[in-house]
Amino acid sequence: MSEDKAIYPPLPASVGWQGRCPRCGEGRLFEGFLAVRPECANCGLDFSFADSGDGPAVFIMMIVGFIVVGLALVVEFSFHPPMWLHALIWIPLVLGLSIGMLRPLKGLMIAQQYRQRAAEGQIER
Repeated sequence: MSEDKAIYPPLPASVGWQGRCPRCGEGRLFEGFLAVRPECANCGLDFSFADSGDGPAVFIMMIVGFIVVGLALVVEFSFHPPMWLHALIWIPLVLGLSIGMLRPLKGLMIAQQYRQRAAEGQIER
């Protein structure tokens, strides 16, 4: 089994969603909710390269916005509820989806950075 992992590295989507090390797929990527560990406890990969920036937040805004606006329009045109009911429904949904998606998407972005060997831009001299 370990030989298969050496031959076939784990897929970024699978390790990213699970918050695992992008190299070995075993060690944990996160220390707390969003804090990235200094290194993998299993294979020793240094996570100092990991900087997802605002990428996860941008994707979350687009995905959650699409879902919530679509559902809000369907509910509005089907049932015509008062505005307080819209707030009661959509605010918790926006918060829940946003917080729930933040860690998996950050893990996915870090796994993609590792897979693509992404680094800061440098100027050749």
